[in-house]
Amino acid sequence: MASDSILPPAPPQFKPIQHHLRTAQEHEKRDPVVAYFCRLYAMQSGMKIDSKTPECRKFLVKLMDQLEIMKSQLVDNESITQDVVGNAHVENYAYKMFLYADTEDRAGRFHKNMIKSFYTASLLYDVLTVFGELTEENIQHRKYAKWKAAYIHNCLKNGETPQSGPTGMEDDEILDNESKGDGSLPQSSLSNMPPDSMPTSDLSNIQVPPGDQPPSNFSTIHIPPGAHAPANTPAEVPGNSGEGRLTPEDYARAQKYCKYAGSALQYEDVGTAVQNLQKALQLLTTGRE
Repeated sequence: MASDSILPPAPPQFKPIQHHLRTAQEHEKRDPVVAYFCRLYAMQSGMKIDSKTPECRKFLVKLMDQLEIMKSQLVDNESITQDVVGNAHVENYAYKMFLYADTEDRAGRFHKNMIKSFYTASLLYDVLTVFGELTEENIQHRKYAKWKAAYIHNCLKNGETPQSGPTGMEDDEILDNESKGDGSLPQSSLSNMPPDSMPTSDLSNIQVPPGDQPPSNFSTIHIPPGAHAPANTPAEVPGNSGEGRLTPEDYARAQKYCKYAGSALQYEDVGTAVQNLQKALQLLTTGRE
């Protein structure tokens, strides 16, 4: 799928969203849902950066046109029409990128594709903010992925061998680094590289070994059940008599329903809590909502 509206070059003011737009372009055919939400994030961020300068306004109008075309093309895709499904789709794609890069990192396999996978994951966690505030887990993943992409890139650039895992980098240091710069990669020339110079290898066939977890030292990172399964690869559903099969997106949707139920209980809204728990149970036991 390709959108019919061609974007002009982004104005200099929109440097902080250039890599998000590049990620959208790379996923135009591979994953249109990811491409759509990357552009939606870019548009929302661009509006906050500068919506008054003529060149910026012209660019944003073109971007809006592109989004409308994509939305009409994806009108039957529930990842576009239902926020909870779209959130789960992007979140799982980000986990996939993160886990692949983490696996390569801990195995001592340092290369451009794993750097890009960490960086793509960090960009997609940015994109998740179009659905609301990030969970603490996603915030931690984004911090770690940004740091790892910058650290490994700089090591390879300087002819140094990176250390595997989070050795030597504590949460406070990540927070300190993240507070510097324009919000892309801290203390790294990677954030200043043109989007076209990033590795462009197709990452759609990344396979994450079952059971992989992030580095144990980085204790705040949490991987939800089923996130280890490669995207679009069904995972067996325990306790459903083998009649249904769940995808990683199904697991994520069930998690969302459980979170909604927990929120409802905080306000003593039993009806809403029960309704969401029933949805989660229905999905997990039958594979359908």
